[in-house]
Amino acid sequence: QENLVESGGGLVQPGGSLRLSCAVPLNLFRVGSMAWYRQTPGKERELVAGISAANTLVYHDSVRGRFTISRDFAKHTVELQMNDLKPEDTGVYYCNVPYHINSPPGPYWGQGTQVSVSS
Repeated sequence: QENLVESGGGLVQPGGSLRLSCAVPLNLFRVGSMAWYRQTPGKERELVAGISAANTLVYHDSVRGRFTISRDFAKHTVELQMNDLKPEDTGVYYCNVPYHINSPPGPYWGQGTQVSVSS
């Protein structure tokens, strides 16, 4: 069983920042492609950001320019820096491996981390 473990969620005011991190087992990290999804009440899980093995970055329109996905090769983590957070960013954020552009999510998920944006 492959365990992806997210951390870094929390409660933040609008305009604030959070950094999410997901520890990825080495054999999955070596695949090179991974993504962040989020689930908000009443909506389907949606892709927030993805990074391909070729370093192509994909972002949901609503977060482009505010969020940045990256990989830490020393820590074997995938990170999501979230700036200028808005109430509509509230949700449970999941990391997912592997990521392929314009394809369904991969089979490996973390347990999720809650992000709440509220004043």
